[in-house]
Amino acid sequence: MNEVERYIEAGTRENTRRSYRSAVEHFEVTWGGFLPASSESILRYLAAYADQLAFSTLKQRLAALAQWHNSQGFPDPTKAPAVRQVLRGIRALHPQQAKQAAPLQVLHLQQAVDWLEREAAQAAECDDLASLRRCRRDAALLLVGFWRGFRSDELCRLRVEDIRAEAGVGMTLYLPHSKGDRDHHGTTYQAPALRRLCPVAAYLNWIEVAGIAHGPVFRRIDRWGHLGEDGLHASSLVALLRRILERAGVPAEAYTSHSLRRGFATWATHNGWDLKALMSYVGWRDVKSAMRYIDPAISFGGLALRPAEADGSRERLPPPYGDGD
Repeated sequence: MNEVERYIEAGTRENTRRSYRSAVEHFEVTWGGFLPASSESILRYLAAYADQLAFSTLKQRLAALAQWHNSQGFPDPTKAPAVRQVLRGIRALHPQQAKQAAPLQVLHLQQAVDWLEREAAQAAECDDLASLRRCRRDAALLLVGFWRGFRSDELCRLRVEDIRAEAGVGMTLYLPHSKGDRDHHGTTYQAPALRRLCPVAAYLNWIEVAGIAHGPVFRRIDRWGHLGEDGLHASSLVALLRRILERAGVPAEAYTSHSLRRGFATWATHNGWDLKALMSYVGWRDVKSAMRYIDPAISFGGLALRPAEADGSRERLPPPYGDGD
């Protein structure tokens, strides 16, 4: 790879590169297409998978094929008018409801963290370093991910040297780049110290028992308690989150790693955050993106019966930048 190619590759997110490679492989290997492609072959490809793949997946596949043709200097067959017409027809004949992760409820977050604390105390008594480290890591992962509304890839890219945390005060977390930071300016986030479910205390507890001063924050832990050198992979967080919740007795099938982000957005809106404040805190630039994360029951104000109220156990926590109750 020459220097120009290296910089071109650096200008594209790793997740995007990986998904594009997968899309091109699907076109060539799974379907049996040839590159460079004609608009006619693109149309046949779309028709073959119109009722099998989500519309968003088809559009992502087209974006990958367009990128391949542009990068190789060939005309882009996905820009043909017939392709756009077929996409409209697919959307009309195969309507699909957008799937969203369920927001993680604070009650379930509390239940999981309480269970992890009990497990950590028992592991400390038994000198079980592997279990202790795993409990501390999982608690920090849940609490930092929830209160910062981080995506799974952002959690996995956090590095110890880019975080400053002070018990009882708060923490700052720096990410060199993220999905919303297209120009790679880097973003500094803040998280408060809380009376309960504190992300700062959970992070400091994990760093202490892990004994790490640099490198990825969240890492794989083997059966003997040894830490991996690399950070967790974003695709592994769904299984990890569900495993934590299930072991804590929480129904986890509806939750994904995005549930942390949606859970915080729903909690913040329930507790009086306006949309502008929420967008600024989480880092959303587009109102439509933010609204996808907010519980529609909010629109009905006090008339809406919320899940935590339905069983008489509504949970209130102090907002991140206030004293609360």
